[in-house]
Amino acid sequence: LGVNVDEEGRVAFDGLIPHVAGGKRGEFNQRFAQPSSQASRSTNSLFPFSDVDQTDHNTNITDGLLSKLSATGTLPKIMYTYTPSEYWGGHGSLVHTDLSATRDLDIPENVRIYVYSGSQHALGSFPLTDSDPTDNVRSNNPINCLDHRPFLRAALRNMDLWVTEGIEPPPSLYPMIADGTAITPEKAAETLEKIPGGISPQPLRQFMRLDFGENPGVPSQIPAKKGNEYPHLVSAVDTDGNEIGGLKLPFITVPLATHTGWNTRHEDMGGSGQTLSTGGASGGTLKGSTIPFPPNKIAREATKDPRLSIEERYESGTQYINLVKEACLNLITQRYLLAGDLEQLLELGESHYESFSVSD
Repeated sequence: LGVNVDEEGRVAFDGLIPHVAGGKRGEFNQRFAQPSSQASRSTNSLFPFSDVDQTDHNTNITDGLLSKLSATGTLPKIMYTYTPSEYWGGHGSLVHTDLSATRDLDIPENVRIYVYSGSQHALGSFPLTDSDPTDNVRSNNPINCLDHRPFLRAALRNMDLWVTEGIEPPPSLYPMIADGTAITPEKAAETLEKIPGGISPQPLRQFMRLDFGENPGVPSQIPAKKGNEYPHLVSAVDTDGNEIGGLKLPFITVPLATHTGWNTRHEDMGGSGQTLSTGGASGGTLKGSTIPFPPNKIAREATKDPRLSIEERYESGTQYINLVKEACLNLITQRYLLAGDLEQLLELGESHYESFSVSD
């Protein structure tokens, strides 16, 4: 809307950290708006998705989220923090790719994008479970256990320094077309589906063009007319099924499991194999997966798991924790982590190792 000033013309917001929004904008300042709505066929899912101007040649509309603010010179500093759930939800990559999904967009100087590889939309929890009583859901895979709050704390500190002292934050890290880390979900699924439990959701989610009438702020066409789907991308994965693009927690750099931003509905819930979301059929919070590596070679061969076992990767728990510590220190040096989170991450790594390395 181009509004970032108070009544006296002063900048209202110096900095923003929108978290896990992806390409969605929310329903605000429009007739019949429901700000909490997560529905995919809603005015919260309309073009534009990117900060910079783009033209949607299907509709001939040209726009960008920051276009009006750029003209006024009142741009805030922005850090977008995302998880793979928004990408597998069909809209995350629309923030930084063109509408044909063939080219990376230039990101404004006042913007950073951080995608927390392998994590899920909401915070993960440990120990592993396939159900969440608070949401009354059950999944086919254990629910993602990664906790990305250490990255958020560092982002907040970096935003403070950026605004108050002009200290530039670390570079953006997100899947990109140019370096091959952004690919189609179908391509990523080719690797994931070789892993026991790695069968990706069907159908895959995509945003589509929606026509609510001449003025979407006062919808005259309800329900909206559906148009073509927007293409979208997700992070490429390695042979373990872990994501290559984005900012990696130590548990992705030194893995004990495959971590994804998606999970699938258990047959007990109905809709078996579909994307697991806690918001019902209209959308909502996507659950991720944590699929531990086999504890040893015998277990790996018994399940025909293509991933090396924990026993084959690490000599001991001590060696594993030393590798986690090394990964943490690298992130601290690069300012993606705060030094104060080191001990907590090492303790969590010990808990993961003790849990995942035990044979059934």
